[in-house]
Amino acid sequence: MPVQDEEVNLQTYRVPAVASHYAALKYLTPCERLLFQSYISSGMSVLDLGVGGGRTTPYLSKVASRYAGVDYSGAMVHACRKKFPSLDFRLADASNLSAFEDASFDAVVFSFNGLDSVVPTEKRSRCLQECWRVLRPAGVLIFSSHNPRSVLVRADWDPGRLKAFARKFISRQNVFFSQVIGVLTAAKATHALVSAAARCASRIVRRVPSPAFWRGDGELHDASHGGLTIHCSTPDRVIADLADLKFQLVRFMGDDYPRVSRPFLTDWYYYVFSKTDNSSISRKPCA
Repeated sequence: MPVQDEEVNLQTYRVPAVASHYAALKYLTPCERLLFQSYISSGMSVLDLGVGGGRTTPYLSKVASRYAGVDYSGAMVHACRKKFPSLDFRLADASNLSAFEDASFDAVVFSFNGLDSVVPTEKRSRCLQECWRVLRPAGVLIFSSHNPRSVLVRADWDPGRLKAFARKFISRQNVFFSQVIGVLTAAKATHALVSAAARCASRIVRRVPSPAFWRGDGELHDASHGGLTIHCSTPDRVIADLADLKFQLVRFMGDDYPRVSRPFLTDWYYYVFSKTDNSSISRKPCA
């Protein structure tokens, strides 16, 4: 029931606690920072779709000559206006950007997989058409999207944090410090492996039977914030869909950058598309 899915997503993002969660985020991922620095130049006019709590606002508004943030959640827009009272934030649906004139932005950004929450598919297509309309010739569209075939999970832990934890109980000068670190590392590695295996099993059970996994495109249930319906696509499907709308691929890369992305491991991909082919936009290889 697409209409119900759309309404559930919207109601979730209207919850004050969810808006507060996003308003508290103050970082860019390494992938985002690289792409913003590479494709958003000082003086550009930037439209920040699905702005949420304003996580990307400090960076984008600082480099932009004109900055506008848009979200369809009143709670999110209120949070942004409270944090950044001098900036322009609009309550609007990303599939209807009629508040903005044709060819009025140099860059449109839809970060944190916000486009995936625009359901059903017809509405997502209208959103992309609106992005095309408000972009100037050679303008760039930067967005991320979940990978429906991401079923593997890395077993990660932070050795630096582990050593900092150990130093709370034993000095580095202590002759047993190395042995303590060894024991803690073995324990942490085991825990990380078991946790990753459990998460892999959960993803395999939920995703492999789904049409989205086999087609490389479709809708999945996301347990975040009590449950969302998200649209997911593999890179080849995203590139084909955007080509139909006359966008040209500039670059795509896994959000796990600087690690090498893997088709069954990378959670989501970031994409850069241009409205037209333009020699001033560097054609960098995919990471």
